[in-house]
Amino acid sequence: MRGLGEGLMQRPQTVAEQVANVLRESIADGSLAAGTPLRQDDLAERFGFSRMPVRDALRQLEAEGIVSIHPTKGAHVARMDVTEIREIFAVRALLESEALRLSVPNLAKEKLDEAGHVLKQIDAEPNVGRWGTLNRAFHLALYSACGNARLLDLIEAHHNAADRYIRVLLSNLDYRSRSQSEHWDILTACRHRDAEAAVRLLKKHLREGMETLAQAGLAGKP
Repeated sequence: MRGLGEGLMQRPQTVAEQVANVLRESIADGSLAAGTPLRQDDLAERFGFSRMPVRDALRQLEAEGIVSIHPTKGAHVARMDVTEIREIFAVRALLESEALRLSVPNLAKEKLDEAGHVLKQIDAEPNVGRWGTLNRAFHLALYSACGNARLLDLIEAHHNAADRYIRVLLSNLDYRSRSQSEHWDILTACRHRDAEAAVRLLKKHLREGMETLAQAGLAGKP
């Protein structure tokens, strides 16, 4: 498990967070491949801590969708379902492109400012578990003026389905900054009331996110 002993000098608030941070980075950079068992005793020995903070760290990563914990088989690095990734993002592109096209002409300045505030929150938020929620808030703020409540419900449902993948994507190496740059470009197009450009940027944003996740999922297959 390359890298598991690194990054422990700058201690976060708790030992569990410290362990979670190093495991998360090792999973993101491929040191811990999908399906790799994460045995509490082994990790506790490697880190030099008791099993309790290791258990808490694994539970935290489970909540982020990065680790799977089975009642009898224990914890392992979560596998990504490539078919599910492609299906969710294909549906998101269809639904969200239409919602954004309808919404842009009607977006109030307050909603545009709200979307910008959410992007600043993403930049400042250290907890990867919050990034999926904030990402969803940004997108829904831009779609809020589409005038179709059923469409918004469908979009939110697919954001919820994509949530664990979004957190994996945003925590993976430098993709967070790339995603944020694309978010700001979409917001700028919306501020200029350029629905065509905003939709084009959104489709590209979703397509490239999907492909990055799909390639990561394929690379993680045994």
